Amino acid sequence: MFTTVLQNLFNALQWGSFYSMIALGYCLVYGVLRLINFAHGDIFMMACYFAFFIATFFLSIFLGLPGPVIFVITLFLTIMVTAGLGVFIERVAYRPLRKKGAHRLYVVITALMLGFILENGNLAVLGASSRRFPDMIDKVIISFGGVNLTNLKIIVILSSIVVFFILNLIVNKTKIGMAMRAISYDKFAIPLMGIPVNKVITFTFALGSGLAAVAGILFGMSYPVLDPYMGMIIGWKAFIAAVVGGIGDIKGAFLGGFILGFIEIIVVAFFPSSYKDLIAFVILLLILTIKPTGFFGVAKSTKI
Repeated sequence: MFTTVLQNLFNALQWGSFYSMIALGYCLVYGVLRLINFAHGDIFMMACYFAFFIATFFLSIFLGLPGPVIFVITLFLTIMVTAGLGVFIERVAYRPLRKKGAHRLYVVITALMLGFILENGNLAVLGASSRRFPDMIDKVIISFGGVNLTNLKIIVILSSIVVFFILNLIVNKTKIGMAMRAISYDKFAIPLMGIPVNKVITFTFALGSGLAAVAGILFGMSYPVLDPYMGMIIGWKAFIAAVVGGIGDIKGAFLGGFILGFIEIIVVAFFPSSYKDLIAFVILLLILTIKPTGFFGVAKSTKI
C-alpha cells in the first residue's frame, strides 16, 4: 500500500511539474497585463515541435555528440525560438489592440483565435500525422523499496522547482521584475516614471514563452507523441490550475499545477481513467466555489 502511494506521489509530481511550468506563463502575462493569453497552451505545443525539429537536425548531423549535449543545445535553441514566437505574437496581435485601447473582450477573442491559428497552421503545414519525439537521454530506471523512477522523471520534477525559483528571483529581485510588478499595480502612471512599458511587456511574453519551451521539451521527452492539438487540453488545464492557485501570484500558479497533478493521479488510482477529467474538474470547481480567488489570490476592489 505504501509503495503504491509513493509511486503515485512521484507520478503526480511529474504531471504537476508540467502544469506548473505552463501555469507560470499564464500567471506572468496576467500579472502584468491582466490578460489571459489563451494561446499559451498552443505556444507550448509549438515548443514541442520546435524541439522536435531542432533535436532531429542535431541528431542527424552531429552523430558523434553525446545525447545530453544535444539536449542542452536543443533546450537553449527551443527557448530562444519559442520566446521569439511569444514576442512576435505580442507585437502583431496584442500591442495594436493595447494602443487602441480595445475592450478586454476583443483581446480575449484575439487570444482564442491565435490558438486556433497555431493549431490549424501546424495542421496545414505538417499534416495530421503524429510525430515521435527523438530520444536524447537514455532512460535509466531507478528502483528503491518497490518504487520505480526514471532519470527523466527526476529531471522534470527538479526542473520545475528550479524554474520556479529562478522566476521568483527575476520577479522579486531584479529591476525588470520590479518594473513588471509596477505595471501590474498601475499601468497608467508607470510611463510617467520613465519605465519603457512596451519593453517590459515584450520581456514578459518572452519569459512566459520560454517557460512553455522548457515544459514542451521535457513533455516531448517524457511522452514522445506529438500532434497539433496536444496543447489545447494541457493549456486549459494549466490555466485552471493557475486560477485555483490564485492567478497573478507565481506561488499560486506553481502550487495550482501540483494540486491538479495530484487530483488527476488520485482519480486514476481509484476510478477508470476515462473519469479523470470529469472528477478532477468537479473537484477544482468545488475549490473555486469555496475560495473564488484561489489559494493565494486576493480579491481586488476598484475605486470609482
